[in-house]
Amino acid sequence: MNGLPDNVKKIAKMNVQETAKALSGDLRLRIVEALGEREMSISQLAEQLGVAQPTVTINVQMLESVGLVESRQGINREKICFRTYDTVVLDLPKKPGEGLHGIEDIQMGIGMYSSCDVDSPCGLLGPEDMIGCPDDPRAFYDPQRGSTELLWFGGSGYVEYYFPNPVPPGVRLKELRLSAEVCSEAPGYEMEWPSDIAVWINGHLIGEWTSPSDFGDRKGVLTPSRWLGMTQYGKLTEWAVGENGSRVNERKGASVKLADLGLHFSKPIVVRLGVREDAENKRGLNLFGERFGDYSQGLKLSFVHQD
Repeated sequence: MNGLPDNVKKIAKMNVQETAKALSGDLRLRIVEALGEREMSISQLAEQLGVAQPTVTINVQMLESVGLVESRQGINREKICFRTYDTVVLDLPKKPGEGLHGIEDIQMGIGMYSSCDVDSPCGLLGPEDMIGCPDDPRAFYDPQRGSTELLWFGGSGYVEYYFPNPVPPGVRLKELRLSAEVCSEAPGYEMEWPSDIAVWINGHLIGEWTSPSDFGDRKGVLTPSRWLGMTQYGKLTEWAVGENGSRVNERKGASVKLADLGLHFSKPIVVRLGVREDAENKRGLNLFGERFGDYSQGLKLSFVHQD
C-alpha cells in the first residue's frame, strides 16, 4: 500500500464482498464508465445508457452504498452523480471472518416455512390471488405457498422456518436478530385487537411483542389496491438475542442468551413465529411479505459479528 494516493487507501478499507458485488453488474460498470470523465444527472445517465430512470437510480444507490459514486443536488433539484475513485485496491482477508460483513443478512420469503400449526380462520395470499381456499388449513401445505405475500391465522399457532448458518467456524457472533412485519389477526380488520406474537429460535423463547391492532385504517404502502376492507399493514418488529440476554424492539425479552441456542455451522437455525396457546392476548397474527404492507422485506435473520 506504500506510495498509493489517499483515495486508494480509503477504498482499500472497504468490505471486499460489498465492493465486488457493486462492481459485478454490467449496468453498474457502465454507470461507472459513463461517469469517468464528467458528472451526470440520473436522466442523462438513463438517456446515454438506454435504461429507464428508476433502474438507473437503484443501481446508482448500490454504487453509492460502497462509496464508488457520490451525488449532489443540481439546480433543478435533480440528482447529479460523480465518480469518487479511478482506482480500487482491495485487501484480501487473511483469517476466518475477516472478509465477512459486520452484519450478514439472510432474507426468506414468508411462504418458505418448513412446518406449521394453524387453524381457521387462516389463509395465504399470493401475488395475484388466494392460495388454496380461505379458512382451510390445508392451504398451508399447498406447493404454491412459496409465493405467499400475506399469511394469517387466528388464535394460537405458528409457522416455522429453517435458516442456514452462514458464519464459519472460528467466527464469533455478537448478536442474532430476526425482523418481520407483523400484526394481530381479526375478521376483516380491528384497530383494538391486541395479540402476543412470539419468536422462538432453536426451541428457545426469545420474547413476545404485543401487537395492538390488526391494522386496516389506511392502505399499506405496498398493499395492492384490490385488497379492500382487510388487513393493510403491520409493524416492523425485531427480536434479538445476544451474549447477555434477549430483547424485543429494544425492550428486555427472555433470559435466553446466544450461547444457549446451540448454534452450529452445519446445522440449520430453526425460527418459529407464532402465538402461544396460553398467551394472555391470543388473537393470531398477520405476516407480511416483501410486496405487501409497509416494508419491502419478508423474514430477515441478521448475524452480527464480533469486532
